[in-house]
Amino acid sequence: MTKEDKEKIYTLLKTASDSLCGYASPDFAGEMPHFEDDVEVSNAETDNHAASDSTIANINKKIAECKRCQLCAARHTTVPGMGVEKPLVLVIGEGPGEEEDKQGLPFVGPAGQLLDKMLAAISLSREKNCYIANIVKCRPPANRNPLPEEADACRPFLDAQIAALKPKAILCAGSVAVKNLFHASDGVMKLHGKVLDFNGIPVVTTWHPSALLRAPENKRPAWEDLKVFRTVLLGIAPDYEK
Repeated sequence: MTKEDKEKIYTLLKTASDSLCGYASPDFAGEMPHFEDDVEVSNAETDNHAASDSTIANINKKIAECKRCQLCAARHTTVPGMGVEKPLVLVIGEGPGEEEDKQGLPFVGPAGQLLDKMLAAISLSREKNCYIANIVKCRPPANRNPLPEEADACRPFLDAQIAALKPKAILCAGSVAVKNLFHASDGVMKLHGKVLDFNGIPVVTTWHPSALLRAPENKRPAWEDLKVFRTVLLGIAPDYEK
């Protein structure tokens, strides 16, 4: 929203409040607040500046400054992502947890330890050939799922990350990730192990590591999903395991 739009809305609200009160409303006392244009990471910006302005460093800076939804109010720090900047694989989770919120890094708690083991089983790692990000970059209260408006507010950042990173394949960890990536209603139970397409990038979905910690019986089908993903990767980069 532009500075001018915000000033118009403020003026309309002040006029309505004064009219209802019959006098100058104390809620709008004093001078008009200073407004600024919202900082957007739009698809157009991603297309035009992916090679220059929309670097991972600049995207991370914009994430750190973001106040586009209510999640910013309770965060300790933003969690933009981590890994190599030209990854073979982009891993997408749902959102930071308590430990991630403290450290500013994704998947560093018990679920992160399991994710690292899952990736290592198919010769992947955040240090060598992966970048790990989330649908939302701030922790939802009590680790709840992101609300639709929160995911939508954060979506331009994810799109900008994909454009800047140019991953060869995407691994969605859990229903929140795949539903929001594709704006779909189907989750992990229907989509796990299937090879989907996101703007020409192959996508495979499996269980979120935290879900596997709660329900270890799903580790076997999750391993089958990872084997499907490994086959996709070998088709893209036959030597990636070396």
